[in-house]
Amino acid sequence: CVLCGRTDDCPEKYGEKRTYVEYNLTVHCYCLLMSSGIWQRGEEDEGVDGFLITDIRKEVKRAAKLKCNICKKKGASIGCVAPKCKRSYHFPCGLQRECIFQFMEDFRSYCWEHRPVQEFTDQEPRGASQCTICLDLVEHLPVYTVLKSPCCKNAWFHRECLQCQALSAGIFFFRCTVCNNKEKFQKEMLRMGIHIPERDASWELEENAYQDLLHCYQHCDVKRSSFFCLLLNTQVFHFSKWEIKRCQYCGSRGTHLACSSMKSWEQNWECMECRSIFAKSGKYRKRKKHALATSEKTNGTTCLLEEPPSKSPRQSSGSPRSFLLQSPKIMCQSLSPCSHLELPASNRVTMTLSPVMSNRNWSLRHKYLRQQRREVCNILKELKAQVKTKTTRLNINAENIWSSALKGFRQRIFSPTNTIEVDFSNCKNRSKTNTSASKHHFFQLLMLHLQNSPLFEGSCGKNLSLNFQAVKENLYFEAGKMIAVSLVHGGPSPGFFSKTLFNCLVYGPENVKPVLEDVADVDVAQTIKMIKYANNLPSLQSTLQDCCEFLTAAGCLRPVTALCDKKMLVNDLLIYHVIKRITLPLESFRQGLKTLGVLEKMQMHPDVFSSILCHKPERLSAETLCDLFTIHSSSDVNKVEGADFWMGFLQEVESGESVVTLEDILLFVTGSCYIPSIGFDPKPTIKFLHIKYPIGNRLLNCLELPITKTYQQFKNIMELTIRSTLRVERE
Repeated sequence: CVLCGRTDDCPEKYGEKRTYVEYNLTVHCYCLLMSSGIWQRGEEDEGVDGFLITDIRKEVKRAAKLKCNICKKKGASIGCVAPKCKRSYHFPCGLQRECIFQFMEDFRSYCWEHRPVQEFTDQEPRGASQCTICLDLVEHLPVYTVLKSPCCKNAWFHRECLQCQALSAGIFFFRCTVCNNKEKFQKEMLRMGIHIPERDASWELEENAYQDLLHCYQHCDVKRSSFFCLLLNTQVFHFSKWEIKRCQYCGSRGTHLACSSMKSWEQNWECMECRSIFAKSGKYRKRKKHALATSEKTNGTTCLLEEPPSKSPRQSSGSPRSFLLQSPKIMCQSLSPCSHLELPASNRVTMTLSPVMSNRNWSLRHKYLRQQRREVCNILKELKAQVKTKTTRLNINAENIWSSALKGFRQRIFSPTNTIEVDFSNCKNRSKTNTSASKHHFFQLLMLHLQNSPLFEGSCGKNLSLNFQAVKENLYFEAGKMIAVSLVHGGPSPGFFSKTLFNCLVYGPENVKPVLEDVADVDVAQTIKMIKYANNLPSLQSTLQDCCEFLTAAGCLRPVTALCDKKMLVNDLLIYHVIKRITLPLESFRQGLKTLGVLEKMQMHPDVFSSILCHKPERLSAETLCDLFTIHSSSDVNKVEGADFWMGFLQEVESGESVVTLEDILLFVTGSCYIPSIGFDPKPTIKFLHIKYPIGNRLLNCLELPITKTYQQFKNIMELTIRSTLRVERE
């Protein structure tokens, strides 16, 4: 190009590259349009789109004296129109430096410092939403690569997506993809540098693009009951019983007159899809009854009006979804449903085991989960290496935990890589509150709120719900982000994910097969159950007729001619209700979990993360606390006797023979009543010292214990101190 000096041929970026051999001239269309010292002085058919060749050569000479402020080379033909700004640049350099080129009126250009920007108020929602063109997430930020719609409050786009859409749609069809506004939308996009070509849409210019619409449908879609139907299906026989009669409503389905027992051409015929739309009409019900009666008279033979399977592709029983059910990683289902390490309802074992086998399986499973949680601890510690010493303080109201947490996470200064400190605004004496204890308490309240929030549904093992208001406010993204931050910053494990939700996050929703227990809606579950357990074809067809609207909404309305068809139907209904229906919430939730690299680690280590996301945290036991603390003592202290007193005290507390609990002991020492998935930092220790009362040093996670002559003295002092300390804190 004589103006920018580049050989690139990229019409989307630089416009059409044209070469005029007779003038020894090559130029990019956009380089020519945006050049500051040239105007269209000729007619459209003169020179290059009205730019005279002599004028182009003069512009090249003028630009040869100007140095580009970006690449520092000569030939910068474009200048910023802002007053007193003397910056010049090539068109490709300007694109690279994020300059704005307005393809309207005088074809003005603005440098990176003076370019127009969109208004971005403090009330604008933070976070991210879907770009309605590419369907990927777009951050709500006032940056060059992101544009917001002037006519829709919550519509955000990638600049590249809008430019591609504009080039394809042209000036007649380029409009807001959400509200369809054209005038206001185009005006704003032109101001922000989107080029909208003055031509028809690309799909309108395609030759014979709508040729298929001129062909009449000539195919019989009724189940073929004779050799002649099969033989004559691709041939046209007018004025005979083998003539094709098309659906009177859609015209995209057909039947031979003979195959549907139609006596004359004047008789109307409707396909099954169109009948479903008029399901409530009396005419449709009457037809159905007649069809069933005919079927009964022929000893259960298939009705001739049966339609072929749906056009939409369905995965077969050998699809990738089925491999998950056979994977040993997902079939660990030996837990008792009454245990505190409770599995999601969808994964409970229904067969009865002998007490010996049950106890042995429980012990093995318990040991397995412990091992997995130790591995999670190490993985989360790797992720915590990203956390810096710089702090972010969150002001939290315990009575309104969700709103205050959301406000804190959405503030501009919040960063997941900063150390989090928590202040409870309803705490009377902030100076005496322990930072670590406040943070542990905050994450515990937050996870409890999320578990019972409208974002999730289900009793024990929860799936994502479909909450349109939450989608609009981007709350699923925030929930995923909060869970990821909680895991890395020492919060409790959620423990309420269903196996189906976890598998969707790790393996992708297309590889997951949900079960009936995943359906939280009682009415929907009952409908699917009726279909699943129908024991004969008439009862199945009657059930399908009663729930016609539900099947239509799910995209699963289809003819059923055999009892075995219900298996695929139930499977498709479950996939729709549990997975497809929540595609947007699931994707938003996945994006939130990517915070600090948590989702990536989940996908790399699905087994170990399942132990903390799908199973409730292990209840504290004397053995757990004994293993948690490392005992240190000076040389003049009887370490063995002190350890015996400590272990004996833990066992009495576990058995309920004490006024304190194991959670009270852990809270007294660490400020947390649970063991975080990432573990404690520093590791909890015990020291036996010549002191009167026990001391819980929460900064060091150190428990200093007194030396006593008898066990009873040790127990009394421990109970008195722990109860008094915690009571004062609660007050």
